[in-house]
Amino acid sequence: MKSSKYCYSGTFWAHFCWQSHLFILSLYASKDKTFLESGAGHFNMLSLFLLLFPQMCVHTRERPYELTAEKHYKFVFSVVEEVFDSARRTFFHFNQPCILPHTDGMHPLHNSIPIRQLCKFCDVEASDCKGSGTCESNCSITSICANTDEICVAIWRKSDDNNTIETLCHKPSEPLYGIMVENYNNTKCEMKKRMSNRGPFHMCSCNAEECNDILMFTLPIGPDPTNNQVVLVILVSLLPLLVLAVLVIASFYWYRMYHRRKLDEWETKKPSKRKGPKGPLDCSDACAIMMDDDGSDSSSTHANNLNHNTEPLPIELDLQVGKGRFAEVYKAKLRQSPSEQFETVAVKIFPYEEYASWKNEKDIFSDINLKHENILHFLTAEERKVEKQYWLVTAYHPHGNLQEYLIRHLISWEDLRLLGSSLAQGVAHLHSDHTPCGRPKVPIVHRDLKSSNILVKNDLTCCLCDFGLGLRLDNSLSVDDLANSGQVGTARYMAPEVLESRINLENIESFKQTDVYSMALVLWEITSRCNAIGEVKDYEPPFGSKVREHPCVESMKDNVLRDRGRPEIPSSWMKHQGVATVCTTINECWDHDPEARLTAHCVAERFSEMDDDLDKLSTCSSSEEKIPEDCSVSVSDDK
Repeated sequence: MKSSKYCYSGTFWAHFCWQSHLFILSLYASKDKTFLESGAGHFNMLSLFLLLFPQMCVHTRERPYELTAEKHYKFVFSVVEEVFDSARRTFFHFNQPCILPHTDGMHPLHNSIPIRQLCKFCDVEASDCKGSGTCESNCSITSICANTDEICVAIWRKSDDNNTIETLCHKPSEPLYGIMVENYNNTKCEMKKRMSNRGPFHMCSCNAEECNDILMFTLPIGPDPTNNQVVLVILVSLLPLLVLAVLVIASFYWYRMYHRRKLDEWETKKPSKRKGPKGPLDCSDACAIMMDDDGSDSSSTHANNLNHNTEPLPIELDLQVGKGRFAEVYKAKLRQSPSEQFETVAVKIFPYEEYASWKNEKDIFSDINLKHENILHFLTAEERKVEKQYWLVTAYHPHGNLQEYLIRHLISWEDLRLLGSSLAQGVAHLHSDHTPCGRPKVPIVHRDLKSSNILVKNDLTCCLCDFGLGLRLDNSLSVDDLANSGQVGTARYMAPEVLESRINLENIESFKQTDVYSMALVLWEITSRCNAIGEVKDYEPPFGSKVREHPCVESMKDNVLRDRGRPEIPSSWMKHQGVATVCTTINECWDHDPEARLTAHCVAERFSEMDDDLDKLSTCSSSEEKIPEDCSVSVSDDK
């Protein structure tokens, strides 16, 4: 049986304790005079106490414990009361052999008195430990744990700024930083990764003297997995956006290339410009009449060659030239190729809430049989989703609408004949059930015919526009469908039966007769600005000062129904033979009885024969049965 390294002979203990006692007395003599006067009694007590607790005076082979004399003294007196009674009853021989019959080699009194652990005990301090291998805590304070069941613990934390270590004693039965200590029955302090409410850290625990001074890291400390998870989440979140961005860029590049190729094809297919000759329109001619930037008529087929459903036209808006109840009209540039060449067009822009008006006008314009030189030429309709708008693209006429032209200009008799004749031909074609070539066609009524809805072309002929309230008189329409069409139009130009809401729904010709009444008011406007009648007054709309600028339906009822009023035709107008014929036609067109009014075809024929035989025109009536053979209409699509 071998002796313990902590076991010494009685002579050694007696000498060591005597020297310790003298050291304590000399250290605290100035602080406690009562202690100095106590003499041998205190000496015997302390000698006996030190013999009972040899671990307090233990000597280590590596280095002395860092217990100061002050701590030694205070500790002695803190426990003396607990052991004094048992110490007096204990007899200890100073010459006791060093070989003890105990397996642990300790003095037999160790079996009856619990021993508290010695641990490194420092607050949080900066550390040189890198989180790998083995390193020291560099704690300079060794403490005796307050309780016998406490163990040694070390905590190492890694941060961006520095690394820290905390050493302490701790009861394993109680939580530390919100977690329980594990694997503490070891003599070595092996660091393990732990998580708490304060974040991740490394902890080790052991149950041996100063075991928390040497810290052992099993593996190098890598990046914080929490940070890796954050990076992974960010990458996963950004991946769809990156893919979308790549697709958008690729789509844009493809669109530009496709668009450029289509423009090149468009330019190669576009025929050379030519002046449109006057005379009948060839039925096989598919060319569309358009306007160049200089305002001259030209023919082009390029608009019909584009897929307007998927490829918006390359249009650049210029300036606003008109505004109505449902839409605004802009002058715009339609580019023909990547070069600077372009054609001037008109763009009618509807807001999203006016979809019904846009669709109605688009459907009417889309009828291939509607094409006529006195109907505004239609290019395409587009839904601009980005701008949240609906577009109608048509030919542009720089003279503007008829009302604006009459305000700015006086006209000659020849101008009156051209304007009136082309207006009547446009309305006649609109009302007709066949084209000039004989193909079947659905009749259409405008229902809002007025001078501001008629454009003046460069050759001083008219073309009808703005079909937002137009109605296709299809044979499939029932009486209920016609009745639901409502009271529409501009009050100033409404026929008496429209003001009364008493249109004969059994006869679709009744709707055409309302257009004829409105056309008569427009013819009166044109005639009022003709210098062939003598002194010409400033422009006034029909009924002029009799009603306000924007009269309501009730106001027009008073003038048109109650008073049977019509715009005045001065006697001076009747002095010119041609103007007199026009005035006669006007009177027959705004007759109060719809059945007594002339048809648009008859009005067109009167204008066409006015120079040949004015006398024959006076015999024409509003009834087709009473129209003589030579007054029947043969509308020619003259350019």
